[in-house]
Amino acid sequence: MRPPGFEPGLGAWRAYVCRPYDERIENNGEYGLRIDGIESLLARFYEFCLVDLQLSKLTAETHQKHVKRFFSVVRKSPEEITCDDLRFFLIEWRDKPYYYANLLKALKVFFRDFLKRPEVVSSFKFPLKPLKPKSLPGKSELQRFFKHLKTLRDKTLFLLYATTGLRCNEVLSLELSDIDLDKRMIIPKSHEGRTKNVWASFFNEETKELLIEYLNSVDVKDKLFPISSICVEKRFREASSNAGTKITPQTLREWFACEMGRLGVPDRYVDAFCGRVPRSVLARHYTDFSPERLKEIYDRAGLKVLS
Repeated sequence: MRPPGFEPGLGAWRAYVCRPYDERIENNGEYGLRIDGIESLLARFYEFCLVDLQLSKLTAETHQKHVKRFFSVVRKSPEEITCDDLRFFLIEWRDKPYYYANLLKALKVFFRDFLKRPEVVSSFKFPLKPLKPKSLPGKSELQRFFKHLKTLRDKTLFLLYATTGLRCNEVLSLELSDIDLDKRMIIPKSHEGRTKNVWASFFNEETKELLIEYLNSVDVKDKLFPISSICVEKRFREASSNAGTKITPQTLREWFACEMGRLGVPDRYVDAFCGRVPRSVLARHYTDFSPERLKEIYDRAGLKVLS
């Protein structure tokens, strides 16, 4: 919780976190922030991201991590930071536009929104991200990859990723109560952030058959798949190496979106199946996203992976 009277802004930083000059520690001949001071500030920045900005925990943690990295390089108190300090820090990442953009995004939130020092970050623009046309695997490659998966669990995960369009951790967090086998419907857990949403998604008959076989082979107590995303990535890397085709859960999510589009499903429904926030006014306010309508759209597409 915030201490009494604490509000975002530089004044609060001075009053609550800053230490007198003689309490600073010397580091390689330069004076820097006390570790407890910056950690306290970052804890409140994390809370600001969660509560004031309504960001997800993952996004708040990522912003916090990037700002911490900045202060580990530029060892000054926030009130001493200038544009030159940001420039000195960011120049190292000019050749990595995606990471540069993530760093800058976190620093803008920290200085502009949290500390109310917009002048520090106002001159910095986000880099143009290079457009790389995606090359997705075809069905024959997916089928070859599927044959190299060693366990029933991994094969079931593969089909769920390929036929629902859900994110890796959305599938891994599924519980039995999240699935309606008769309707072949999944309603994953809610998201905390503003760019992700929860709609009903579905799976095809191929997946239903394998999912029933998997459920009959295990004693489900909590999660359907008690495995971490790191383990899933490892299993997929092994199968990719043996099949000669790189496949990841994200690849299958992208393949699902592309294949559903090829089968004639409008973008707004593909976004709904994938749990993305509708982008247009039509999609947001004038589209029927009821489970019944979504299932009708899904079944009409006739999505298949293994045949």
